[in-house]
Amino acid sequence: MTDQDNDKTEPPEQLGGLSGMDLVRRVLEEARGAARTQGKDVGRGRRLPPARRVAGAGSRRRWSGPGPDSRDPQPLGGAARELAKKQGWTPRVAEGAVFGRWPTVVGANIAEHATPTALRDGVLSVSAESTAWATQLRMIQAQVLAKIAAEVGDGVVTSLKITGPVAPSWRKGRLHIAGRGPRDTYG
Repeated sequence: MTDQDNDKTEPPEQLGGLSGMDLVRRVLEEARGAARTQGKDVGRGRRLPPARRVAGAGSRRRWSGPGPDSRDPQPLGGAARELAKKQGWTPRVAEGAVFGRWPTVVGANIAEHATPTALRDGVLSVSAESTAWATQLRMIQAQVLAKIAAEVGDGVVTSLKITGPVAPSWRKGRLHIAGRGPRDTYG
């Protein structure tokens, strides 16, 4: 110890006869004063000047408390939606939802007889199992579009292209005779 250190800590008899709590208070105040001169702040909940503050110190809570917090476990669906939004995948996810949730979007009865085949530029191609179902779907096209917009989102599907069953090709080989082929409705 140096003579300078001895000057800071005086024996109790040199502190003016202080004892007990008064002595503790005086020593604590002297320690705080010495710490302030060295750039440190002790006690009383004071923060250091911004230049001396450690990055992130005191800015983060260490407990989440009773309310929801971003560090709490998140449901998978919510986390997936956030990821899709951040990555810009939301339109593609909405398009995929048309195909993935087709029975719930249009109803079980329509889903049994018609299936979506493609979605390009807002035009949903739907293949019906018979020409009668294709005609029926064309008549209720506005209601189907409204159901899709309500379930998946507005603007994902702007119009429907409804087709009936496709007849098999009768052209076999390189040579063929012109004409319509057998006269059957195929559905």
